[in-house]
Amino acid sequence: MVALLAADEEALHGRPSLIAEGDLREWTSRTNLAEDSWLVEDGGELAAVGWFDVLPGEDAFAIGAVHPSRKGQGFGSGLVERAEARAQHYGIARLHQFSFAQDEPAHELFLGRGYHEIRRFYEMAIELEERPAVPSVEIETLKVEEAEAFHAALDEAFQDHWEHHSWPFAEWWERQTRNPGFDPSLWFVIREGGEMVAVSRNEANRNGGGYVAAIGVRRPWRGKGYAKALLLHTFREFYDRGMTRVTLGVDAENPTGATQLYERVGMQAEQEHVFYEKRFA
Repeated sequence: MVALLAADEEALHGRPSLIAEGDLREWTSRTNLAEDSWLVEDGGELAAVGWFDVLPGEDAFAIGAVHPSRKGQGFGSGLVERAEARAQHYGIARLHQFSFAQDEPAHELFLGRGYHEIRRFYEMAIELEERPAVPSVEIETLKVEEAEAFHAALDEAFQDHWEHHSWPFAEWWERQTRNPGFDPSLWFVIREGGEMVAVSRNEANRNGGGYVAAIGVRRPWRGKGYAKALLLHTFREFYDRGMTRVTLGVDAENPTGATQLYERVGMQAEQEHVFYEKRFA
């Protein structure tokens, strides 16, 4: 599956993909693999892959990919049909799927099946040429015994984000600890009056370097430069660990102005993803 996903990405972007097995394990960590994932073989070779996740509420998210050598043969349509069948099975009200912005056939497929474009996301990256300066804000490494407070702060910070879904701490924590990239020494905290007001969760050795998995500032403490401080601290930590490439994903319409912040610290968009939505009666 990793090889197929990487081949699809490389064909569209013209550069080697950095997808790893750990990424796939994280992406499918909420999936009922026995019933909601599909491997499509053709001539004894893997031609397409897909999976389907039910989200809190009445929403779902599906992912599908077809090997570049098998495109235009109906495999993509088959994956979309399977995802929609599972949505109807669960009584889902809305189904989201996505494609790379360069994938025009996928765009036409989704529009032709009644989807509409709803959002765009960027994958951004920076190559660190020198060790970043020490931020002026005091930043701590998370103590694992405070993980529940960290989860609460991050969840609150993301309440403004598009399609944010809150997960119970126990379920969220189990998913984190099963993630091959789990490393609390890369989770950072800013406090005011002893209270966590800004946090970041990071992973090493993903996408060819360091990865900012989540960063958030609770609403009352925004505008103080805390997100920038967390980013620079994270960059510095990755640099010290020998990882000069750092990546993250961001909503192009993020209401907190995150995209502009990432550009100001030197990050650039490498990929653009288009999200589509279909509503069911």
